[in-house]
Amino acid sequence: MNDFLHKLPQFVNHHLALSALFVILLLAVIVTYVAVLFRKYKELTPAALTMLINRESPLMIDLSARADFEKMHIPGAKHVAMSQFDPENKDLAKAKDLPVVVMDKDGHGNSAKAAPRLVKAGFGKVYVLGGGVLGWHAAQLPVVKGAK
Repeated sequence: MNDFLHKLPQFVNHHLALSALFVILLLAVIVTYVAVLFRKYKELTPAALTMLINRESPLMIDLSARADFEKMHIPGAKHVAMSQFDPENKDLAKAKDLPVVVMDKDGHGNSAKAAPRLVKAGFGKVYVLGGGVLGWHAAQLPVVKGAK
């Protein structure tokens, strides 16, 4: 370890661009991790969503494309097109005290955009299904086909 610390300044001097890139990437990882810690919504695993369903009966909103929703969705999930998603909607506002879980096909698209909007609209318990409906299906949990 002492030898490593002794040679580190020499390495940094000879490989300045590589060292700068390392520092930038390290800072990016730290900033991303801190942002995840302080956001107002949480990401759920399929197992954690199962426990939430059994304990609190959350409102589940699937923001997948209509064709993807009809192909496969979680039982009890309601389909809402992202273009029509409005956290200020009167019907949705009635559910502000309930846990709300937003999901999409793979967990990387619309749900990540919708969760902060729900938090901003005053929803207290907002969750995103990590991995989306595909992650739920990969965990061998039940899915439903069709429009409802």
